[in-house]
Amino acid sequence: MRFSRFCVQLVLGIGVGIMLALGAHWLYAAVFQSPILSPDQNPRPTTAVTRPPELPPETKELLAQVGHIVNPPRGDVRLMVISDLNDAYGATTYAPEVTKAIKLMPFWQPDMVVCSGDMVAGQYPALTEAQMRAMWAAFDKTVAAPLRRAKMPYGFTLGNHDASSALSVTKKYLFQKERDVAAEYWRDPRHDPGLKFVDKFEFPFYFTFEFKGIFFLVWDGSSSHIPPEKLAWVEKALASPRAQQAKMRILLGHLPLYAVAIGRNDPGEVMENADKLRLMLEKYRVHTYISGHHHAYYPAHKGKLQLLHMGILGAGPRPLLAGNTPPWKTLTILDIRFNSPELTTYTTYDMQTMQVIDQTLLPRFIAGHNGMVLRRDVQQLTASEQQLCEQQIGAALCTA
Repeated sequence: MRFSRFCVQLVLGIGVGIMLALGAHWLYAAVFQSPILSPDQNPRPTTAVTRPPELPPETKELLAQVGHIVNPPRGDVRLMVISDLNDAYGATTYAPEVTKAIKLMPFWQPDMVVCSGDMVAGQYPALTEAQMRAMWAAFDKTVAAPLRRAKMPYGFTLGNHDASSALSVTKKYLFQKERDVAAEYWRDPRHDPGLKFVDKFEFPFYFTFEFKGIFFLVWDGSSSHIPPEKLAWVEKALASPRAQQAKMRILLGHLPLYAVAIGRNDPGEVMENADKLRLMLEKYRVHTYISGHHHAYYPAHKGKLQLLHMGILGAGPRPLLAGNTPPWKTLTILDIRFNSPELTTYTTYDMQTMQVIDQTLLPRFIAGHNGMVLRRDVQQLTASEQQLCEQQIGAALCTA
């Protein structure tokens, strides 16, 4: 009897032990080991959904007022290009289109803002040093400081109203004090434009920087003349391995190579020796020269060089030398696609209506006093266009 009771207790004890062991194993597996899934249960990698950043209230408010604005397909790199922001001589206020451009910047989400000169309203002998400083303070408040707060890099060149390099008969700068004040502003660490400099040579007049695989060179195009020793630096910089190994090369200057606007079709309103400069730029595979000064938007090319003649945001838009399009105030979104044959795409806005400008409405070519340029999508003139060009400026200047 006692033996039977012992056997029953033994069997029950073994069973409980087995159950406890199995339970412990299951608990360990559940807590410390990853489950084994069948092939169709393997988790797929999740793709993070990138949402556009929240727009600032002032941008939202402006978009609500303006209505629909075209936002073009984005390239590998996007530049927001502006130019000629200044108002009347000595002004410390800006036109509504300037503040509109800065407020709308977050909508386009550029990688960098680029300006082809004339940020303040100088080149006036009667301006005092205090007035000059006040102009730069106004620029900082209206344009530069908002860009810094947005951590937006700002590539720029100086224009004739910023720091003219015009010379007197004694070969001295006529506006030396304006140049000094401009240099003082830009060399102040508080006004850092957020650029990755390669060579600050004579910053802010001559310098180079890199941005997302693009090599930028800035020259002092605030007058028509660049001294030989400065051109030697330009050529050396463009020939450098840093420049030549870049995916693209862009030049920033204020005066264009060729005339495109009424009231600017004269020597002194374009760079001297334009053809010689263009051949030098082509030699080092500069893709685009971005310029201002003529206050008229015209996307062009000549030879192998793309020429982006920027319109104006400030006072005094001008009509083109040809065609019948109105004088617009404009802003250009420049998208760069490194694998595209065209490399660059322009989307340019009439800043008063915010409509995109149809480039086919622009003249197919413009014949200025120092040469002819073709609209960027035109490769060759028709026979009648060639004849008209030659009648205007002569056969020697009517080459593409």
